[in-house]
Amino acid sequence: MMNQIISRRDLLCQTGMGFGMLGLAGMLSESGSLASDSKPNAASAFAAPLAPRQPHFAPRAQRVVHLFMNGGPSQVDTFDPKPALAKYHGQPLPNPNLRTERKTSGAFKSPFKFEKFGQSGIEVSELFAKTARAHIDEMCIIRSMYADVPNHEPSLWLMNCGEGRMPRPSMGSWVTYGLGSENQNLPGFIVMCPAGLPITGALNWRSAFLPGAFQGTYIDSQHTDVSRLVENIRSPVSTLEQQRQQLDLVRRLNDRHLAERGGDAQLDARIQSFELAFRMQTEAAEVFDIGREPQGLRDAYGTSAIGRQLLMTRRLLERGVRFIQLYSGASQPWDNHSNLENDHRRLAGEWDGPIAAFLTDLKQRGLFDSTLVMWGGEFGRTPVAELPELSGRDHNHYGFSMWLAGGGARGGYVHGATDEFGFSAVENRVHVHDLHATVLHLLGFDHEKLVYRHAGRDFRLTDIHGNVISALVS
Repeated sequence: MMNQIISRRDLLCQTGMGFGMLGLAGMLSESGSLASDSKPNAASAFAAPLAPRQPHFAPRAQRVVHLFMNGGPSQVDTFDPKPALAKYHGQPLPNPNLRTERKTSGAFKSPFKFEKFGQSGIEVSELFAKTARAHIDEMCIIRSMYADVPNHEPSLWLMNCGEGRMPRPSMGSWVTYGLGSENQNLPGFIVMCPAGLPITGALNWRSAFLPGAFQGTYIDSQHTDVSRLVENIRSPVSTLEQQRQQLDLVRRLNDRHLAERGGDAQLDARIQSFELAFRMQTEAAEVFDIGREPQGLRDAYGTSAIGRQLLMTRRLLERGVRFIQLYSGASQPWDNHSNLENDHRRLAGEWDGPIAAFLTDLKQRGLFDSTLVMWGGEFGRTPVAELPELSGRDHNHYGFSMWLAGGGARGGYVHGATDEFGFSAVENRVHVHDLHATVLHLLGFDHEKLVYRHAGRDFRLTDIHGNVISALVS
């Protein structure tokens, strides 16, 4: 077969029209006008990682707030009343085959009263009476959650990253990878935890093999001074103009270094972090300054670190931050193996009023319907007491409670049930993978198509599992 030789001019004539399409695709991707049936544009995920992007279909929610009660709050003391426990208090339950991590004794009735709230009449513990009284008819209570193991580390990773054994990107990283952010001067994914890191630290908000720009940015919300909330937010020696000139020089050197190494993802992430850190100086100091809010509103949120971080969260949402995760504190504060009555009452007291104020604030500002709020821990607790005293509960991944509000979640609704003692989910069970699939659905994604190719295969938040629970969607 004779080889056909074409001139350079003919080659350019035949292929030149494609250059315009490449340019158009880049422009549409950066503007968020180019949707993908499977995943975000790969080039834009590196060149402009936080540029707004469109999901697969029309979303109900545009942003997410995850209230993480790390340590495992007790479902039978918060959102899943079990009056049968009172009958057997201090005695063995009729089912002797409860699988618990540690040795346990008899049934442990809840020391808290439950009450029906709202037109829906959903029963909620006195621990969260303020939240329930104001918002229960907009809340979707899931009483049939279950996870894989009764250990904190893998359960936190499962809830956050969809995988309890190996490094995988966190839910916040997947969401910002898929949607980008509405504000290029702030991180798309922010994490707040007062007084230190939760157990396993930054592994809970890692980006893993996704570009580093999608990793969560940690803020220690115990501080009231903005300069301590975000370290080095102002340079003591350079103006913004001088820093811009310095950064431009560093960027040129880094781009040359990156090109010589074939577009290494870690180098690209470091370059992007320099740019974001500079841009944050123009906006972060203002957004974290809650002193700009009216005194009456600050009083409603309260003066605790929890209240401050929820008020900062509302300010961040207004400015386009896509995913915000708030932890209840360092280590595992809800891990009450003993002294549960006092510790759960104290912890819930820190959250109940500020959550009620936060949801009210979102409603008044027109943000509630487009913001999905999710509350819960990595697992629940046993209905029987942990030895040696009748005062605490062991870990329980077989059945626990979470709730959703806003962002298209079905309000005034209870989904699923545990058995009569609250140990195991038995009706309309919801695995963590199902929860993730449903959250992505509310954000406009088919969870099976939001993928990233790594190590020769396509990965997703739900791995090879997960089903959208349509009953949770309004």
